[in-house]
Amino acid sequence: MQAVKAALIGIDPGGKPDFADSMAELGLLASSAGSQPVMTMIAKRAKPDPALYMGSGKATELREQMEANEVELAIFNHALSPVQQRNLERHLQCHVIDRTGLILDIFAQRAKSHVGKTQVQLANVRYQVSRLVKAWSHLERQKGGIGMRGGPGETQMELDRRMLENKAKRLQAELEKLQKQQATQRRSREKGGVFSVSLVGYTNAGKSTLFNALTKAGTYAADQLFATLDTTSRRVYLPEIGNAVISDTVGFIRDLPHQLVEAFRATLDETVRADLLLHVVDASSFDREQQMIEVDKVLTEIGANETPQLIVVNKIDQVPALMERGPVIRYDRSGKVAAIYISAKEGIGLDLMRQTLADFARNTDRMKAPVDEVPSVAELSSQAPVKRWESLDVFHTRTGMYSPFDA
Repeated sequence: MQAVKAALIGIDPGGKPDFADSMAELGLLASSAGSQPVMTMIAKRAKPDPALYMGSGKATELREQMEANEVELAIFNHALSPVQQRNLERHLQCHVIDRTGLILDIFAQRAKSHVGKTQVQLANVRYQVSRLVKAWSHLERQKGGIGMRGGPGETQMELDRRMLENKAKRLQAELEKLQKQQATQRRSREKGGVFSVSLVGYTNAGKSTLFNALTKAGTYAADQLFATLDTTSRRVYLPEIGNAVISDTVGFIRDLPHQLVEAFRATLDETVRADLLLHVVDASSFDREQQMIEVDKVLTEIGANETPQLIVVNKIDQVPALMERGPVIRYDRSGKVAAIYISAKEGIGLDLMRQTLADFARNTDRMKAPVDEVPSVAELSSQAPVKRWESLDVFHTRTGMYSPFDA
C-alpha cells in the first residue's frame, strides 16, 4: 500500500530554541504513522491567526505547493482549534491533522493489549469531544416524548457530544476495573518484597532494547517513535538479591497531549509505584538534555517525581568519546550513584547495570563510591565490561545541575 504524501507545517513565533528539533521530530512522527513527508513549510508569525492559524496568504501559498506536489495530507506541528482545523480543510481542500491527532493515530496503530486499546479509545473519544464544532445547525430538530432522549430544538452537535461523553464514561469505568486488577497483582508482589523497577525516557531512547537485554523477554523493539505502548513486566535476576521485576513503559515526547497522559494512567501507574525509575537517555541525540526535562515534566504530572531515579545514558556505542571511556558510573556530590553509561544494543555495561540495581535494592544509603574498590590500571584494561568508579558531578533534571555528557 502506497504511503500518503504529507506536508509538514510549522509556525515559528521566534525565540524557541527547540523549534527545529520539534519539526524534525514531526517528520519522524509522520513516518511512524505511515505517511510520507514530501514537503515542509515554515511560517514566521508572532501569534496564531484565530481562523487559519497561519495567515491567509501563507495558506494560499501552502495550497499551491501541495497541489504541485500532489500532497493529500497537511500535518501541523501545533494544537489546532476545531474551527482552525475545519477552516484549513476547506481552504486547502485536503485532510488536516495537528500534532495531537498524529500522536493519537500512532497510538491507535500500536496498541496491542486490552488495556492499551482501551486507553487509546478513551483518548480518542476525549479528543473527538474537543473537535466538535457547530457544523450541524441545519439538522436541528424537535425530539421529545416519553422515553426519548433530547429536548425540543436539540442540535445534532449536542447529541454527538452526549454520545461521545457516554462512551467516555464506559471506557473510563472499564479502565478503572483494569486498574484494580493491576493493583491486586502489584500488592501480591509487594507482599513478597519484590524490588520493582520501571524504565522511563523519551521515545526511541532504547528502553525496550534495554528491557530485552536485561530480561531476555524478546519484546518488540524498533528504531522508531512509540515502538512500545503497552507496559510489559518481566523478572530479572540481580546478584545477591534474587528476582526483581522490571517494567517497560510508553515513551514520552515533547508536547505530549494531556488527554493521552490522563488516558494512560493505567499504564503509567507502574511508574508511580516503582521502587526505582531508570531514566533512559539517548546519548547520540543532540537534544538529549531537553528530552530529559520533557520526561521529568510528565513524571511530575503523573506524580512520579518523588520516586528515586537513576539516569541510564544509553547508546554510548554511537558516541566515540563515550565509547572510548566504556561503561562508567558517575556520582553526585553526596556520593550516590546518579548516572550509568551503557549500550543496551551491544551489551556493554549490562553486568555493571545489574550490580548497580542490586546495590540500590539492598540499601540506597550504600550507593556510595566504594573507594577501596577502585580498580588498578591493569584491572581496567582486562575487565569486560570495565567497572570504573568516578566521583563526578552529574546533571539531574530536577535540579538542572551540570551535564552527564561533559567530559
